[in-house]
Amino acid sequence: MPNQTSLFSESNYADFLDGLKQRIRTAQVQAHLAVNQELVLLYWQIGREILQRQKLEGWGSKVVERLAKDLKREFPDMRGFSRSNLMYMRAEAWPEEQIVQEVLGQFPWYHNIALLEKLKSREQRLWYTHEIVNNGWSRNVLVHQIESNLYERKGSAISNFERTLPHPQSDLAQQIIKSPYNFDFLTISNDAHERELERSLIVHIRDFHMELGLGFSFMGSQYPLVVSNKEYRLDLLFYHVHLHCYVIIDLKMGEFIPEYPGKMGFYIAAVDNMLRSDRDDPTIGIILCKSKEKTIVEFALQGNQQPIGVSTYQIQSQLPENFQDKLPTIEQLEMEISSVVEDIEDNDNSTRPNS
Repeated sequence: MPNQTSLFSESNYADFLDGLKQRIRTAQVQAHLAVNQELVLLYWQIGREILQRQKLEGWGSKVVERLAKDLKREFPDMRGFSRSNLMYMRAEAWPEEQIVQEVLGQFPWYHNIALLEKLKSREQRLWYTHEIVNNGWSRNVLVHQIESNLYERKGSAISNFERTLPHPQSDLAQQIIKSPYNFDFLTISNDAHERELERSLIVHIRDFHMELGLGFSFMGSQYPLVVSNKEYRLDLLFYHVHLHCYVIIDLKMGEFIPEYPGKMGFYIAAVDNMLRSDRDDPTIGIILCKSKEKTIVEFALQGNQQPIGVSTYQIQSQLPENFQDKLPTIEQLEMEISSVVEDIEDNDNSTRPNS
């Protein structure tokens, strides 16, 4: 009879342990998602019933405040029953339970609060919920994307993709480009040169990737291509893992001029011939300029047979003058914060049992 201890293998044990770890992590994620879905659905149901009572029985905000205190007293270890959160639970924004179960349950409740606070349009809220799920945004990233008006910017750049690319690649390619791009994370001056802009984007590659969107894989800057013994350099070269194609980005510090698409067309042809494989879809080019005239761009792209998009970028965002005098002062902000802190302390005191 063979010795059982001799059958033990470190490599087999390591594989077995790794498999168990992966299964446990998967189960943890699934359990977390299940708990989150149940919690979001509970919040939605509570909000729906509050809203129904308010409509049928004329309940006012005082009842919601009392309800918050009673629920916090009954469930002192459970967060989420503050007056403000009960107000967010009201189902005015999401009347369909199916949306709550299929979409909202896939991310934390506080993402939903950001959607309710910062967006008035139900169409925009629903659009951002799908972006959260598809991109795995944190709440801070969601807020940043809302404040940078991603909904209005995404897919709005001028291009000739519909004419030069087959469907559905043309539609997908259109959706990956924005107008304008938001480069607020850069600190360069407005009169900087193109190489300075390029270097700054590389230094801030994480922020740059976030602004470009999901799917862009960085291949290099000043990427060299040799054609007929002459070297040409691409400002930025990416590969898009969802479109399965190379993406060339050409940076321009000034206004768009009609000569730019011709140069980009040459770059695209070179990449298609030298880098693209049979498994890759046609290369696309994006020209980023400081400014552009819509008609000039459309005319310049009209006769070009290569897929090219033209967009602009913003290095610094400035509030319009009519908004600046409407911002709260430091003193006003301090008063608001003090008021919120006092409310929190009062609520905490009201839920503590008398000694």
